[in-house]
Amino acid sequence: MRRVAAIAVGAVTLLAGTTAQAQAATLKPYDHQDPYRSGCGNAARVVKSAKINSRANGQVGTIKLMWSGKCQTNWIEVRTATSASGTIKVYTADGRSGSFRFKAGNGGRHWGDMLWAKDMCAWGSVFVQWNGGRGGQNGSGTTGKACR
Repeated sequence: MRRVAAIAVGAVTLLAGTTAQAQAATLKPYDHQDPYRSGCGNAARVVKSAKINSRANGQVGTIKLMWSGKCQTNWIEVRTATSASGTIKVYTADGRSGSFRFKAGNGGRHWGDMLWAKDMCAWGSVFVQWNGGRGGQNGSGTTGKACR
């Protein structure tokens, strides 16, 4: 009986270690890093852009999918009202994603962290709100896919 319990505990430990190793192996270079602190944003370019629209207020900003050829990464940048807060998301075709929350301020310019996207498609979305989102004071936007 003790031997069976020891084997079961060993198997659980082995599986837990394997899962942690698999998750670590899926991270790519520059995943979840700030594009400007890393230096990747210095020579980046816009590959897709779209409007951030509010049903109550029309266009309330722009969303841009950025690409760094130097680092082979994508991220999302947003321009909106200085009073807006929200959530930026970026996605890659291999199933990875990143989410970044921003607070009001910074002159209405915000960006999320990067995802490595060499030889694959990426896209992003944003949700913004101001004054607690009451009375339709919110908006959203989604970029098209860009494939590098």
